Amino acid sequence: MPAPRHTLLATIALVVGGFAIGTTEFVTMGLLPEIARGVSVSIPTAGHTISAYAAGVVVGAPLLAVLGATWPRKALLVGLTVAFVVGNIGTALAPDYAWLMLARFVSGMPHGAFFGVAALVAVDMAARGQAGRAVSRVMLGIPFANVAGVPGATWLGQQYGWRAAYWLVAVLGVLTIGLLVAYVPHIERNLESTIKRELKGFATTQVGLTLAIGAIGFGGMFAMASYIAPTVTDVTGLDASAVPIFLLASGIGGLVGTPIAGRLADWSVLRSITIGCVGMGANLVAFALTAQWWLPAIFFYFLSSVLAGILVVNLQLRLMQVAGDAQTLAAASNHAALNTANALGAWLGGVVIAAGYGYTAPSWVGAGLSVLGAGVLGLSLRKHRADTRPAPARTA
Repeated sequence: MPAPRHTLLATIALVVGGFAIGTTEFVTMGLLPEIARGVSVSIPTAGHTISAYAAGVVVGAPLLAVLGATWPRKALLVGLTVAFVVGNIGTALAPDYAWLMLARFVSGMPHGAFFGVAALVAVDMAARGQAGRAVSRVMLGIPFANVAGVPGATWLGQQYGWRAAYWLVAVLGVLTIGLLVAYVPHIERNLESTIKRELKGFATTQVGLTLAIGAIGFGGMFAMASYIAPTVTDVTGLDASAVPIFLLASGIGGLVGTPIAGRLADWSVLRSITIGCVGMGANLVAFALTAQWWLPAIFFYFLSSVLAGILVVNLQLRLMQVAGDAQTLAAASNHAALNTANALGAWLGGVVIAAGYGYTAPSWVGAGLSVLGAGVLGLSLRKHRADTRPAPARTA
């Protein structure tokens, strides 16, 4: 195992990479008007670039994980970050909308595989019994991005043109490459790992159930969060200037929930996922019932990010536990499932708003998704108990 100092620097390298990825994922939302003007399309049309990024994550996570399964993990991380830099440079240089859509798709492709491989490297470097805390540390990049990277890049894009935000992200990617090369230890590739073995190990019931928990249950948070801006103005009755405060609260919630998730994981991954699913459903109901008052509204929005952090880390670890020979593919696919949840939650939330049920309706939909996710978790727990139940003793 690497020396403690080396482990710390390697972890910082992984967090910086996550920070860059989190920044590019969410900064587009804050710069949509500027991007729309820049490529001469409407704001709703420009919003499709967000979907293009998510599609890149969903496609790229399993594809790149399988293709890179036989690579040494350090080399794979560097290669993924190079692809990330290329995608963001392409975004910054995009001369038209079609180019921009392609560049955002390419930018999203390394996302899931990077976090999946980073989690595996973190576990490789961790002391015995501290895998949960190790994975939670490398996942801090996204909440740090929500607190600092996204606001900073948004401000830069507003002041110096939207392309400047993506140049900044590309520079962060180059910095990540340097840190990865310098500080992440070389971990020999698994000589027995092949594409065929990865695919075979991936096709198990528990892997499928765990991905379904994320894709369905996690969609509850996205159903609510996708429409937080109009909820704050139309339901809570605050000025639009209050929306960034809610977003800051969400980012802080991620910073709080992610390290808590690591400690809970080292206690029990399955119990932690149960806490996340049940807690998220109850929290969404509480938000829907109290959104008209700003103090409980911001508290329950903050709490949703705390619970989200618990779910992300523990779903990641659960996939690594049940994947067998498909470690790289399963670890990367967690983020494909979460981006599926993003699309599902946002779509269903939009459906109930369009039907005239108001801006608290997505939270009720989200609570329903959390219940469905908990139901899938129940199936997973039932199978887990059956698989681990001692065989009955044979009688003579």
